[in-house]
Amino acid sequence: MEIVLETMGITKKYKNGRGIFDINLNIQRGDIFGFLGPNGAGKTTAMKIMTGLMAADSGDVKIFGHSITEEYEKAMKKVGCIIETAESYAYLSAYDNLNMFARFYDNVDKKRIDEVLELTGILQYGREKVKNFSLGMKQRLGLAAAILSRPELVILDEPLNGLDVQGMIEIRKLIRMLAETEKTTFFISSHLIHDVELTCDRIGILYNGKLVNVDSKENILKNYASLENYYVSEVGKNGSV
Repeated sequence: MEIVLETMGITKKYKNGRGIFDINLNIQRGDIFGFLGPNGAGKTTAMKIMTGLMAADSGDVKIFGHSITEEYEKAMKKVGCIIETAESYAYLSAYDNLNMFARFYDNVDKKRIDEVLELTGILQYGREKVKNFSLGMKQRLGLAAAILSRPELVILDEPLNGLDVQGMIEIRKLIRMLAETEKTTFFISSHLIHDVELTCDRIGILYNGKLVNVDSKENILKNYASLENYYVSEVGKNGSV
């Protein structure tokens, strides 16, 4: 199986003693990988290092075999991401925001912009200014921007934040559809156990900056009644809930 994203001992320690410590992960093509952990566990720090937005104290990340520190452009060429918040220009419309992002890519035309607006459920609001959007609509626009160039790997930090139940269901369906039809690989962080259980097929638990365990959802649910039970058990062995 092709490894799309590999982290090798990435470590980042802050002055307050928190951070992430010796994170080793392999994400394979077609995975929908859930990076599960409470707020403050280090998920965003790890994802910033994976996407080159922050330097690790030690360790390295390879994306499609290219080191993020030595071959940044090659590593990030087929990656789409939202880290922390979905950024957009408030006084532009959703369509104009995407049209501006499209200039960075060779393969994005106006048809593709309409396509991603439709996929993320905001086509009818495409000409409205983003300043009038709810948090959930901004999240949808961020996801539209992340998949605009048909990336092979999409890295999403808490993508379901701010979405109502209907929005969560639609985005989950979209993620699964892209994984199945376009073989897009997803790396998704979340503190929402139920959503990770419904969305992801492999799950890694991050707790107090350490990777507690990685397993397939199939294996987990063979041994535990729910992902929540597994989470409580694993964290119980490595700390406390």
